[in-house]
Amino acid sequence: MPDNRKIVVVLKGYPRLSETFIAQELLGLEQAGFDLTLVALRRPTDKKRHPVHDEIRAPVHYLPEYLHEEPLRVFRSWLKARKLPGFKAAFSAFLADLRRDFTRNRFRRLGQAAVLAAEWPQGGAWLHAHFIHTPASVARYASLMTGTPWTCSAHAKDIWTSESWELASKLESTRWTVTCTHTGFDHLRKLAGGKDNVHLSYHGLDLTRFAPFEGARPPHDGSNAAETVTILSVGRAVEKKGYDVLLRALALLPGSLHWRFEHIGSGPEIATLKALASELGIEARIAWRGALDQKDVLDAYRRSDIFALACRITADGDRDGLPNVLVEASSQRLVCVSTAISGVPELLRDGENGLLVPPDNPQELAYALERLIIAPGLRARLADATEERVRTHFDNKVSIRQLTALFEQEWRQT
Repeated sequence: MPDNRKIVVVLKGYPRLSETFIAQELLGLEQAGFDLTLVALRRPTDKKRHPVHDEIRAPVHYLPEYLHEEPLRVFRSWLKARKLPGFKAAFSAFLADLRRDFTRNRFRRLGQAAVLAAEWPQGGAWLHAHFIHTPASVARYASLMTGTPWTCSAHAKDIWTSESWELASKLESTRWTVTCTHTGFDHLRKLAGGKDNVHLSYHGLDLTRFAPFEGARPPHDGSNAAETVTILSVGRAVEKKGYDVLLRALALLPGSLHWRFEHIGSGPEIATLKALASELGIEARIAWRGALDQKDVLDAYRRSDIFALACRITADGDRDGLPNVLVEASSQRLVCVSTAISGVPELLRDGENGLLVPPDNPQELAYALERLIIAPGLRARLADATEERVRTHFDNKVSIRQLTALFEQEWRQT
């Protein structure tokens, strides 16, 4: 069992509907006996929250999202932080970063780190950042100011949209970093410069929340207007999710097939996607359900016939790692079709337990969807196989044990 030393966890925002994997991990660490304090760079914007958020006992401390919004708090923190023994080292690191990236964001992260250091949670003995971009910048500066060791969880966008020099400097200063896909692991290991402090740890699911679906899906094949095939997708409406590609693929399906599409999630591109659906003439077959909590999402998995996610790599390098929604859908014996990028092939194997297509290819995606719509037997075979893979390889108890061992090993050495 871990001792009672407190871990201060730096998050970009909390709570967030789109980051259930983080919430599940936080709860798992608490259940393993760790004492946590959460520090968020942003206040919540979602109107709903998942049940798991209500089960997490850790207090949440919000830093000023923008320094000018709380000038007195920032000024007082700055005066206090300047007296810390490690402030000079933190400021030197900030200047080195600033010379390579002169942006307002750099000043904001230093200011947030000063507030964190000045308002340090009582008993805080360790820093852990979720995401290796901005939260890790705050954690790194605060670590230097306070002399507190820090570690990091790296995920997807934070890895692939960060400059290599910045990732390398953070990997050099962390005691260890974990990441959730083999592609991210290989990339970070190369940047670590021979330092053996990067670990692969799949998030997995809390399978007690995603119990096996015991119902029977009807063998609809798209031939009957009264028995439409439901295609579901869950995700934020952002470029990397490829929803424009998915809509174009749906529009390419044969007119004789009867299907409907449901989207769960919010995001900045919703209005654009609705306009595209209208332009493509498929808006009557689509239900835009907005952001929902985990209970409603679970119900949608169980009511659907196919899950689709057209992940892509954007021009700036942004991409998913292994989208948690694919693991969730698979746990409910729901067949998935997605793209062969990042960590997706680490879950789905084309033709064995799902279908994979190239990214940004509506024609191939339409063909895969058609195959699944007209063949309920194929859907069932692939879905059975992917559920088996999730329940044997993606249980989050494994990742919690890995993190527990990493923390315990470090604490024995300090």
